[in-house]
Amino acid sequence: MSLKDLELYKSHIHEYGFSVINTVFSEGEIEKIIDVLNSIDTSRENFRKSEDLFAIRQFLKEIPEIKDLIFNDNIKRIIKDIFGEKYFVVKSIYFDKPETSNWYVAYHQDLTISVDKKTELSGFGPWTTKQNQFAVQPPLNVLENIFTIRIHLDDTDENNGALKVVPGSHAKGIYRPETIDWTVEKENICKVEKGGIMIMKPLILHGSNRTTNGKKRRVIHIEFSDMELPEVLQWSERMN
Repeated sequence: MSLKDLELYKSHIHEYGFSVINTVFSEGEIEKIIDVLNSIDTSRENFRKSEDLFAIRQFLKEIPEIKDLIFNDNIKRIIKDIFGEKYFVVKSIYFDKPETSNWYVAYHQDLTISVDKKTELSGFGPWTTKQNQFAVQPPLNVLENIFTIRIHLDDTDENNGALKVVPGSHAKGIYRPETIDWTVEKENICKVEKGGIMIMKPLILHGSNRTTNGKKRRVIHIEFSDMELPEVLQWSERMN
């Protein structure tokens, strides 16, 4: 990845709200990550298991041994050159959409952040609590500042739940999905190769379809920010 390439990705994300970069991980690196995932005890409480989805919240905290495998030289360079010098992890989730999954996700924006406690704070709300984890909708500038990296452990296209996005919608503030005007907006399906990544801004309208080709879709989703929250609040998964 040359500096010129990274500049192109950066400007694409700025303009459209997303970008796909393939071959960020080698085949061997992906196999090592999968080996760790295959060896974990899946009964812990931060793990969510159903026929349609297996998910691990606070992924990097739950599986700390995977950190060195994920933050290879390519990812470190992407974070530094595309996001900025001071970005750190604020949230991480692992999703496994099995081959037979009927799981689909309607168009939405990612409007909440994970924090350490619930407190009355101007501009923050509504709040949700799941399994002692606190999520809140913060002021818009906090959301606008976040970048998400989605690491793909499988080839992903429209047949096994690749994300579909509305390019440019990240720059329109809070955008209710029911108000999408399809005479103006376009849909883009983000195909990503195994070992590739998708970078997106959480405010981009995104969703995914059901799996129809009987292939797995495993994704590691990590969010980054360089903003400190008001003193009384901390990012619950902050990690440099």
